[in-house]
Amino acid sequence: MNMSASSPSTRPLLSLAPLAYYWSKQDTLSFYVDAMQWPVDIVYLGEVICSRRHLMKLDDWLSLGKELRAAGKQVVLSSLTLIDSEADRRNMHRMIERACAEDFLVEANDFSAVRAMQGKAFVAGPHLNIYHADTLAWLASLGASRFLPPIEMGRDDLASLQLQRTERALQMQTEVQVWGRLALAFSSRCFTARHHRLRKDSCEFRCEQYPDGLPLATRDGKDFLTINGIQTQSASCLDLGAQLPELSAMQVDILRLQPQAQGMAEVIAAFDSARTMSAGASVGETLLPSHAQRSNGYWTNKPGMQWLAGEQIS
Repeated sequence: MNMSASSPSTRPLLSLAPLAYYWSKQDTLSFYVDAMQWPVDIVYLGEVICSRRHLMKLDDWLSLGKELRAAGKQVVLSSLTLIDSEADRRNMHRMIERACAEDFLVEANDFSAVRAMQGKAFVAGPHLNIYHADTLAWLASLGASRFLPPIEMGRDDLASLQLQRTERALQMQTEVQVWGRLALAFSSRCFTARHHRLRKDSCEFRCEQYPDGLPLATRDGKDFLTINGIQTQSASCLDLGAQLPELSAMQVDILRLQPQAQGMAEVIAAFDSARTMSAGASVGETLLPSHAQRSNGYWTNKPGMQWLAGEQIS
């Protein structure tokens, strides 16, 4: 795939982010079998949340990756975001070794994964916290061929970062999340287990009960956050469909969509249609994940949970 940055007239690619939730193996495989027919260009695979989630083994992800690649998708294997033990570190090295042997690109979500790549091409994931052009240039020198800005980066800072990129960093692709719940934080504690009064190491894999995460409300009943094991997500669902023209003008190459349990095919179809048009996407609220409202506040440097309609965005 051409790794050069796109021009504003080039149709951006669509990517499917790594699955954040703990679905059954059958549901996971069925989801990606469907994805083979969806108009997405790039599919990220692998466990990025919790090393205790074991229904999909590394061999399963690699086998699935080969099938997706045969269906015409670019496949990226994503590393665990929080390396919490020596076993996690060994498994991360094993995943990278196997992925590179199969000629899959790797998304590094932790700097130990960046180091393990040893100069091979990789995707600099959103949890590496790339805020400055110097950081971007440094990662490019280490082999990064694509990067994702942090989820709280607004349009002004992203536009500035795109303009300040050095010559080497200009060869990197820019990928921005445009749909789905936002990953706000990670912790060594498992909040889903704690909710059920269980210990992390004896959690009974309660994450399986929540295909779109466990909603958390304030005392007065307002949606606040979503709990997903050791990950804290937004309660709201990011929707930058209306901002696709702005993203195109900034030469953003790839639009990232976060998987959800229901309605993913329709969400992808809406963004696929919108990326070829001058107007932004219009995604119906029935396609939101459960217990979610839309949000786009970070885009204009406002609280991330806010939703601003087109006429409210100056």
